Formats: sequence, structure tokens, C-alpha cells
Amino acid sequence: MNIELRKQMGSVISGVLIAYAITCIVFIGYAILLTYTNITENHISLIVTITSIISVIVAGFDATKNATGRGWLWGMIAGVIYAVILIAIMTWVQREFRVDSRAVTLLILSVAGGGLGGVIGINFKR
Repeated sequence: MNIELRKQMGSVISGVLIAYAITCIVFIGYAILLTYTNITENHISLIVTITSIISVIVAGFDATKNATGRGWLWGMIAGVIYAVILIAIMTWVQREFRVDSRAVTLLILSVAGGGLGGVIGINFKR
């Protein structure tokens, strides 16, 4: 594995870690709001979806830090990694693996959001 590819994969992993940091902060903040205010749980799926999209766009953007081209591809790779980890966590929590519409939607949004973030990131450097 050459040094450039290794650097690029490091950027992808870094982007995914930053995305999960954002996700954790938002989820913990929302959990605190649910606990200590009168906010209902009706909007949990919306919060999860919006947070995931924003996080994966950031992951795609950060994944192109060392890229010289193909930002969309590196962003999509970051999106796939983000989605697979999140689906694995959901499977572990639910103690059951299911490929349902929620998992498929998460995967599609993550790939699209990561690709968008990668395109923005690669063009932001110019």
C-alpha cells in the first residue's frame, strides 16, 4: 500500500470519527433535553436522520483532506463506513440483524451525503 493511499484512508477514518463525535454530541444533548424538559419522543427519528446526514456530509468533506481527486468516491467510502458502523451498533443494541427500510434508507442517505461532502471538500480546496 503506497503512502498516498495510506494518508487518504487515514483521512477517511478521521472523517468518520469526527462524524461520530458530532452524532454523539447531538444524541447526548437530545437525550438530556428529553430527560429534563417536556419535549416528547415524537421527533427522535427526525433528529437521528438529520444528525446522520449532517455528520456524514462532514465525514465526506473531511475524507478529502489529502485527496487530489475523486472527492465523491472518498466521501462515499466515508459514508458507507459510517452507515455500516451505525447499522452494526443498531444490530448489537436490538440483538437482531434486520435489513429493513430504516437500514437501507440510512445506507442510501449516508452514501449520498458522503458523496456530497466529498464533492464540496474537493472543490473547497481549489
